[in-house]
Amino acid sequence: MGDGYAAVKSGALCLFGASFPPLVSAAAHVAADDRRTRKLLLHREEIDKLIGAVERKGYTIIPTAMYWKHNRVKVEIGLAKGKQDHDKRNAEKERDWNREKQQTMRAKNKLA
Repeated sequence: MGDGYAAVKSGALCLFGASFPPLVSAAAHVAADDRRTRKLLLHREEIDKLIGAVERKGYTIIPTAMYWKHNRVKVEIGLAKGKQDHDKRNAEKERDWNREKQQTMRAKNKLA
C-alpha cells in the first residue's frame, strides 16, 4: 500500500496504485489484477470535505490501513502533506553528513 493514493475521478474517489492481494480461499481459476483502480465508497459530504482539503491546502489522500470484513476490503484513508523544499534540503544535508561519517569511520578502522 506504500505507493497507493486516492484522487477524484468523474466525481467519485478512486484508489490508484494500491495492491490488494487476493484471499487464500479465493478461486484459483480467476486471476484478479491486484493493482487495479478501485472506487472508494464514501458519503458525498465526506468526498466534498476531502476534495476541499486537496484543492485548497495541497494535501494528498493516502491509504493508511486495509482489512477484510466479510467479502469487502475496508480501507482507512488519511490526508498527508508532502515535504517542502527546505525540508528536502535538510534531509539531503543529513544524508550527506551520515555518509561522510561512515567514510571517516571506515578510513579510521582500516588504519587501526
